[in-house]
Amino acid sequence: MLTESVEQIPQLQDYGTREPLATGGEKANWVENASLFWNFRGLFLRVTGIVFALSILVALLLPKEYVSGARIMPPEQGGNTAAMLAALVGKGSAGGLAGLAGSLLGTKNNGALFVALLHSGTVSGHLIDRFDLQQVYRKRYREDTAKRLAHLTKITEDTKSGVITVAVTDETRERARDLAQGYLDELNNLVAKVNTSSAHREREFIEQRLNTVQAELQRAQLELSDFSSKNTTIDVKEQTRATVDAGAKLEGQLIAGKTELDSLRQIYGDQNVRVRAAEARNAILQRELQRANGQSSTGPDGSDIDPSHPYPALRQLPQLGVRWANLYRNVRIHETVFDLLSEEYETARIEEVKSIPTVSVIDVPGMPERKSGPHRTLIVLISTLLSAVLTAAFLLARRSWLEMDGGDARRVLAMNIATTIRNGWRRSSV
Repeated sequence: MLTESVEQIPQLQDYGTREPLATGGEKANWVENASLFWNFRGLFLRVTGIVFALSILVALLLPKEYVSGARIMPPEQGGNTAAMLAALVGKGSAGGLAGLAGSLLGTKNNGALFVALLHSGTVSGHLIDRFDLQQVYRKRYREDTAKRLAHLTKITEDTKSGVITVAVTDETRERARDLAQGYLDELNNLVAKVNTSSAHREREFIEQRLNTVQAELQRAQLELSDFSSKNTTIDVKEQTRATVDAGAKLEGQLIAGKTELDSLRQIYGDQNVRVRAAEARNAILQRELQRANGQSSTGPDGSDIDPSHPYPALRQLPQLGVRWANLYRNVRIHETVFDLLSEEYETARIEEVKSIPTVSVIDVPGMPERKSGPHRTLIVLISTLLSAVLTAAFLLARRSWLEMDGGDARRVLAMNIATTIRNGWRRSSV
């Protein structure tokens, strides 16, 4: 555009013939330069006017930008946790970051280490997935998305106070605030994930052991339940006592019945109704006593009477009692171990939380009220000024070209380069 504008001005084409050129190798002074610029003031006005209009259009089309920031204070933490964090950062770069993390192990302030964690690929990767930044930034590759996020994020540390500032720039207020908060959340999650304190290892061991004991307890309870269901054993001691008491009562009733039967036979004879009723009652008592004792009984016709009984027989209780006692004791042991481990597990969890360094948030990310960019007025002014400077440089270069002798080596080289480029362009277009 600038070249076409110049070519349309005839004064510029024959400037070398109309204006007296400097002789004797003298350089044009500021008066000659000012005269040159004045002669082509129309070109200046035209170029700067076009650039001014275009810069206004571009500035208006640029999207607004908002900045949301947060200020945090890293914890004072040393020992195993700081060593693990340093090792984590060292994986990313074996040089500067690893040395930086190693130098912090003997100090109380781990600000630079936490800044490195905020810049880590783990944090940026989680933020990319969480906010779908590939779609937001319209990037094809995650690597380009991570670079874009890093460009829009500014993380600085105050060396005196140790306060870390996280500022995120985005086109929307809400996403700028959420991204700033996301950095804080991911930092806390990362610190908790790499925690290798003794409390953490103890909690992991107790948790594993607790799961094993719980499985064994469930298996022991199931075995006791199956055994009790099959053998109708609820409490062997109480059942033995109840069975003995019931047998003694039945035996006493049977003895009293036999005595009554003998007296009735002597009075009424064997065919009396009362005698037969007494004999029937005694037979029932006899069968119940045999069932309680685990003995088979037969009916008057010699057939076996059903020996089923809702509870095990007395002679079976000692054998069942041993098996039931073992199963019951196994259940009680696992219950005791489970209760103790549960208490220790809760204690270990509390100690683990205490050992994890927590980032203290001084200023939470807020909703930005004003836009931070673009600075449209500054863009227009700089663009217009730059166009004027470039136009002036072009005019000075053009005058030097016209003043140059036709056999000058620089002119010849430039003409050869221009001819080669023009011929190559024509061949490629054909």
